Parts: sequence; C-alpha cells; structure tokens
Amino acid sequence: MELRKIALARRGGEDSTVAWPAPAKAGGEPNATTSASVLHKPFSGLDKVGAHAQTTPMNKNREIKNALYEQVARIAKASANPKRLELIELLCQAPKAVELLAQETGMSIKLTSAHLKELRLARLVETERQGKHIVYRIASEDVPRFWLGLRTLAEDRLFELQDALRQLSSSSGEWRSEDLSELLRKAKGGELIVIDVRPSNEYEQAHLPYARSMPLAELQSRVAELPKDTPIVAYCRGPYCLMSADAVRLLQEQGYTALQLREGVADWGLNSLP
Repeated sequence: MELRKIALARRGGEDSTVAWPAPAKAGGEPNATTSASVLHKPFSGLDKVGAHAQTTPMNKNREIKNALYEQVARIAKASANPKRLELIELLCQAPKAVELLAQETGMSIKLTSAHLKELRLARLVETERQGKHIVYRIASEDVPRFWLGLRTLAEDRLFELQDALRQLSSSSGEWRSEDLSELLRKAKGGELIVIDVRPSNEYEQAHLPYARSMPLAELQSRVAELPKDTPIVAYCRGPYCLMSADAVRLLQEQGYTALQLREGVADWGLNSLP
C-alpha cells in the first residue's frame, strides 16, 4: 500500500525525495513505526494531491488538445481506406444511389453501405431518400478539395504511385499544355473537340465548357458523329479513371487523332475554371 502511494505521488507531480522503508528488525518484520512515519510525513493527503494535479491548467490544456486532435482524426480514420477514397471520388462527380456505387466499385451493396456509413459518421457525405433508394452526395465543396489535396500529396511523395501514373500516361496520348485555358480556347474556336466519356448523369451535374457528352458505353455506336479531320480530347473523372484512356484507344483504332485529358471535375473546380 505504501509503495502504491509513492507511485501515485510521483504521478501527481510530487517532487519530494522518496524514502524507502527502514531495514527490518531482527526476526524479519519490517520496522512499521519508522516506515509509516517516514512515508506518511512528506506525502500526507496524497489522494487530494493527485486529484488536484488532474485539474491544473496544464492538464486541462492537454485534455483540450487531445480532444481537438481526436476530432480531426475522425476525418483521417474515415478516409483511410482505398474503397472509401474511391467512393469519395465517385460522389465528387454526382450524387449516386447505393446500388450504383456498389456496381461501380465492384463491392456488394452491404459492404458499400458499411463504407458509406463511416463516411457519413465523419460528415464527409450526406444522404437523402428518393423513392426506394438511398442517394449519397458529398457533404460540402470542401470534400473535393480534401480529396484532391490528399491525392496530390500522395502523387508527390509516393514513388510507386508516380511510376504507376507514368505507365498509364504512356499507354495513350495525353493533352499537354501550360494550362487548360488553351484547351478551352481551341474548343470554343472549333480547333478541337472535347468529349466527356463519363455517364450522362455525371455530365449533367458538371462538365467542362464546350464538351460533348459521349459516354464510353455509347462511343462505339456514336463515333461517326465525330469528324476525322479534327483532333479529339477525351476526359473522364480524373487521373485514376481509365474510361478516357479506353476512349482514346478506341478512337485511334478508328483513325482519329485523339488525346487524353487527365484532369477531372474536382481539378477544374479547384482551379476555378468556368
């Protein structure tokens, strides 16, 4: 019991010199009188000292800081999963029902719902009921900024990701320009044609100015709508979306001059494009 009080006093901030029990008397019994008087004198009222230490300004500040970082960590914890990041990117395109999100991510509806629940608890997404369906949407315009910032940081720091993106870029032609304003200028003047190969509901939610909606699933049957004497620039959801690369390959096989635009809706919003 006495040693426990010493430990408590140390944790409570006591800086008095700790006195250990006196040597045992002949016969093997500790000198209880000496030990008790030495131990109790400098540490009288230890329980009160410990309780007081927990309410000092320094400890209060520590508790406040712990609580603040814990709340911020909720965002990191909710997004620390590759499938949840993919769900965030998909919802940056347009609101979607659980069933469609499950189909596009290759997960079961049950697992998709579980991931979406974690994102909703962190207030990254919101829900609304539309008939028999639960539709999810991003909770605010800060969510695409968060996703883009995280993606940019990963691309800057992770060599494995850089290598994977280089391989994707080399598989098809890529639009290269100092900024996207040149692309918009040429599209407006008819010097090239921009096609949006995402699903039509995503195009309706937001799209690049002067872009035509030609979903990848319809491109093969609608390719004759595109003139062969004008370069085509295809885009989709961003650098991790492969639909635009597939569209470029299809067009090149048909004899078109086709290029891929890596940026997506989230990138355009951050760069304040019209």
